[in-house]
Amino acid sequence: MTLVRRAHPSRLPACLPGLALLASIALVLPCTAAAEPKTPAAPAACTREPVGSGTVDRVVDGRTFMLADGRQVRLAGIEIPPLPQPNRAGPDAPPATGRPSENTGAAAAEALRALVAGREVVLMAAKSEADRYGRLLADAALKDHTEAGSIAKMLVSQGLARVAGHPGTAACRTELQAAERAARAAKLGLWADPRYFPRAAEDVAGISAERGQFTLVEGKVVSVRESGGTIYVNFGRRWSEDFTVTIAKRKARQFSSAGLDPRTLTGRHVMVRGWIEQRGGPWIEASAPEQIEIVADK
Repeated sequence: MTLVRRAHPSRLPACLPGLALLASIALVLPCTAAAEPKTPAAPAACTREPVGSGTVDRVVDGRTFMLADGRQVRLAGIEIPPLPQPNRAGPDAPPATGRPSENTGAAAAEALRALVAGREVVLMAAKSEADRYGRLLADAALKDHTEAGSIAKMLVSQGLARVAGHPGTAACRTELQAAERAARAAKLGLWADPRYFPRAAEDVAGISAERGQFTLVEGKVVSVRESGGTIYVNFGRRWSEDFTVTIAKRKARQFSSAGLDPRTLTGRHVMVRGWIEQRGGPWIEASAPEQIEIVADK
């Protein structure tokens, strides 16, 4: 004898009439219900936990401030131009007029000072951590105006900061990169100066001039090679002279898990962000996949 499992009334199709009476029937005729369209999942929000608070005593530069209790905080996820130095040449040299607001590094510091000086802030981060100088790495929000959101994002939106090579979680990175693209399109802040635009990968001399600086480089990957424990993403055929991105082979799985397998980058147009180093030709060490953004395919 074959036993037939009875269907629980709550699990029967909604289109069956007389649901209470039919609950005891083992076999039922199939019915067709109109499938409801699936609502696409909303993008993940950038969320971070409060890791502290305090009153801002002094602004050091465009991403660093001191709290009244002596703690120093560096806004995580962004890079800002340095403050002008006496007798220094280059994009961040003191302007001829001597007005610091005309300098992007000084403008970022002024903007941060206007936002937080003398005010209480809430520090936010995925986890509490400090850099090698003992500065707390965190984003911040004004305690009495938390609805205004991330101060780091405000600076990026105004074109006073660029997204760092390690901007945090995927959701927060997406928000910051969107803000950066909008500021760049509108030519706000530092984006009004072509010297801050992404450098063309074939402009080897221009990239080399940025040695020791945080820079964006954009171009098509010519080849990907491996040697020893390093993966070389080459943007030219003269490997020892042209611009290159290096990735430690031990981190290849981390890149692949993020959907960015280095071995598949040949022929793709990408933008890389990081610190320019020089060894033969200029290069950037990519220690995390968020440093490489696919701009377009072949």
